[in-house]
Amino acid sequence: MGGGTALDVVCWMAGRGYPVHPLVPGAKTPAPNCPACRTGGHTTPECPCHAEGGWCHGFHAATTDLPTLRKWWTAVPDFGIGVSCGPAGLVVIDVDAHEVPLPARARLLPGIPVDDRVDLTGLRSGFDSLALLAAYRSRPNPCEDTSTLRVRTPSGGMHIWYRAPRGGPRFRSSNGSSTKVALAWQVDVRAFGGYIVAPTTRTDAGVYAPLPGGRAPAVLPMWLIAELARTGHVLEGPGEGPHPPVTVPRPRGPGTGRRGGEGALARLLDAVRACGVSPSGTAFSEKLNRAAFTAGGLAAAGHFTESEAHRLLLEAADHARPHQPRRNRLIVEAGFRAGTKRPIHPKGRL
Repeated sequence: MGGGTALDVVCWMAGRGYPVHPLVPGAKTPAPNCPACRTGGHTTPECPCHAEGGWCHGFHAATTDLPTLRKWWTAVPDFGIGVSCGPAGLVVIDVDAHEVPLPARARLLPGIPVDDRVDLTGLRSGFDSLALLAAYRSRPNPCEDTSTLRVRTPSGGMHIWYRAPRGGPRFRSSNGSSTKVALAWQVDVRAFGGYIVAPTTRTDAGVYAPLPGGRAPAVLPMWLIAELARTGHVLEGPGEGPHPPVTVPRPRGPGTGRRGGEGALARLLDAVRACGVSPSGTAFSEKLNRAAFTAGGLAAAGHFTESEAHRLLLEAADHARPHQPRRNRLIVEAGFRAGTKRPIHPKGRL
């Protein structure tokens, strides 16, 4: 991905299952619709241009079909490259560095109160608000995550590319300045309903340049999955909700009794229940996510059935946060599904 023509990069992306669509040469906006589509008269799913190999309607036209892509970039070699994030299974953290006034403290980390005693001197961009969120959760700063693909944008921002976990929930796009769904101030999320500019794309403002480190997206970290669920980024509509429940093996044979699994999980569930004594500042989402991940691993190893694990998790979560059953369920589902990928066989303690 470091050299070659735009078409080489397009083929590289498509070969990895990332649907691609063209951008206006020198810009980061989708190539314009044909005259018939500009006048309307049909919805995007009904667009006749797509069946004819047209690029109308931006990321809705994105494809991995190599003949179509070669046709587009042969016709206009200077096209930029857009990637439709949702169908690609990507969740890209888009960190902005715009020169705008600092918002109220409640807008910096939605849903997390920033105490008046916290000194915000020097906090100017999404780099700072994302670092603040990571520090609050005692997690590594994604901007410094060299395990995944990171791209410096011409405006001085950064795109941090991650893969959504297989079998997990689907996430919506958002804007960091939104008053409804946002991860952090000046931190956008590109997922379903959005696209991202591919590395090496050149605009009039400069090049989207890959940074040292990973050259492919790593799996979205567990703590960011929990944060996206907490901040309302999970899609639930028809065809857009979480995947069907994972089937896990039932206990069988000696040494796989449920009692041992419950004992291994009890400490984590107690930590979740203990969050009930305080409405905030207890890292509830993180603790519930860890418990769900552990429960998924124990279930995959045969220490629980899926229904038993979910019952234990939701009982603890609803005890601590009875006012948010939907969010509790989303965190449990995301953590549990990720945990089933790593079966746990407890030996003494976790």
